[in-house]
Amino acid sequence: MKAIVIDAYGDKEVLQEREIVKPVIEDNQVLVENYATSINPIDWKVRLGYLQGMLKFEFPIILGWDVAGVIVEKGKGVSAFEIGDRVFARPATTRQGTYAEYVAVDENLLARIPESMSFEEAAAIPLAGLTAWQCLVDFGKIKKGDKVLIHAGSGGVGSFAIQIAKSFGAYVATTASGENEDVVKSLGADQCINYKEEEFSELLHDFDLVLDTMGEKVQSNSYKVLKRGGKLVSIVQPPNMEESEKYGVKAEFLWLKPNGEQLKKLADLFELGQLKPLLGETFDLSEEGLRNAHALSETHHATGKIVIRVKKY
Repeated sequence: MKAIVIDAYGDKEVLQEREIVKPVIEDNQVLVENYATSINPIDWKVRLGYLQGMLKFEFPIILGWDVAGVIVEKGKGVSAFEIGDRVFARPATTRQGTYAEYVAVDENLLARIPESMSFEEAAAIPLAGLTAWQCLVDFGKIKKGDKVLIHAGSGGVGSFAIQIAKSFGAYVATTASGENEDVVKSLGADQCINYKEEEFSELLHDFDLVLDTMGEKVQSNSYKVLKRGGKLVSIVQPPNMEESEKYGVKAEFLWLKPNGEQLKKLADLFELGQLKPLLGETFDLSEEGLRNAHALSETHHATGKIVIRVKKY
């Protein structure tokens, strides 16, 4: 099968196309013929070697942790899915990622793709959508009437977080550039703060929850908008405990846990019309395609999810 691999840490040029053997599945796994995957910041952070202390992978490494496709083989212990099912997943974090034509996935991490959802839409959801869900629902215990600030609302995690928060009946403020104001408003944001011209911490007060996707100064200023007893969750850096205690806020760093049941809940929101993936640019599974996709993601200014088309259909 065709895959894009890396044999060393480095810039985007280390992404190399290669023919490799298809994965051999275990009893609790299925083999998915991959139709689409997507780009997440973890992809190029691993490529650059930033996470080698946390993820001790041996080379070669196939990056990518979103898959959407069709089951072509299943292990003897798999009972909830059949060959031919359209499925999507955030597979386990291994060195056998999803920049490949076939992916082995544990049964408990799978969800069915709704009939009305395209493979590209499905590929955009798992990592970013589950991250947003776990930040808002698992950690934030979000409920109707909560006031929530979501940073970078036009990005991958932010765009899902806005929609999930609105599905729970929350009031949502978000930061974005002026040119993306219409985008985040279309997703349901009640208030958009142009970070290039306005300081969010001077405009917002008494919020219940902040989702920090930026870190550093943005994280520090986020405490100022929270009421005492509020919550801050970051997906980029562990919060400073002295700061959180000073403001009387519960703060936590969240590392995503793959979860098929939660992915099913996101699919249900899609079918209810309450969740729509914000798709950005699409590239093909090739050296050039992946290198261009990584370069775009590394700018931190991509709107929506960057999708990789693996198979034409």
